[in-house]
Amino acid sequence: MIPLALACAATAPEPSAPSAPSAPSAPSAPAPLSAEGDAAARARMVESQLRARGVEDPAVLRAMGEVPRERFVPADLAALAYADHPLPIGLEQTISQPYVVAVMTEAARVGPGKRVLEVGTGSGYQAAVLAALGAEVWSIEIVAPLSESAGHALEVAGYRGRVHLRVGDGYRGWPEAAPFDAIVVTAAPDHVPEPLRAQLAPGGRLVIPVGGEEQWLRVLEKRSDGTWAEDTLFPVRFVPMTGEAGGAQ
Repeated sequence: MIPLALACAATAPEPSAPSAPSAPSAPSAPAPLSAEGDAAARARMVESQLRARGVEDPAVLRAMGEVPRERFVPADLAALAYADHPLPIGLEQTISQPYVVAVMTEAARVGPGKRVLEVGTGSGYQAAVLAALGAEVWSIEIVAPLSESAGHALEVAGYRGRVHLRVGDGYRGWPEAAPFDAIVVTAAPDHVPEPLRAQLAPGGRLVIPVGGEEQWLRVLEKRSDGTWAEDTLFPVRFVPMTGEAGGAQ
């Protein structure tokens, strides 16, 4: 049996009651870059966590070995940046386990010049990996402070020029920038949103966790005749998609 993959939440969970909840803490400042960086830790992560588990695309492995993950985690967790599990980034959100990022990226089949929509910016790390592959990325985040901190991390890491950021509900995508060659979703709705299907170009791939208590990572490919090929990869655990997907009007 494939073990449950640990993932991230890019959209904030709704409060359980209409009364005002206590204010969540803002994300911590990102970790400072060391003089030598964490190149050795990245290389170990690529070999032991990704290649050893079947991630094969050389471009994806190269991008995962290039992007400084330590730039996208709080400073007090920098030593754990390449650990084989998610890490908290504030506002009840996490940065995904490196393996999950790599699998979703490989499944999206992203390359130079491709147009990619990301629903759920979170820390900005997934967007950086997509940009490192040469894609132009449009990334939506429902939690404004996360979008702001991700923008700063992307700027410092050198990927901001290829990433367009927006604060908002990603359920309806980014229609004025569509169609997209790939769509990567980092929060789980209980169904695949129709607006995201509509914004995918023929031949494009939508990578999305779907479900409630039980979630599965799914890959949908839009054929040129408008029909769909679908594959289910493995069970995951993402925070539910909020906004319209969660019943908000």
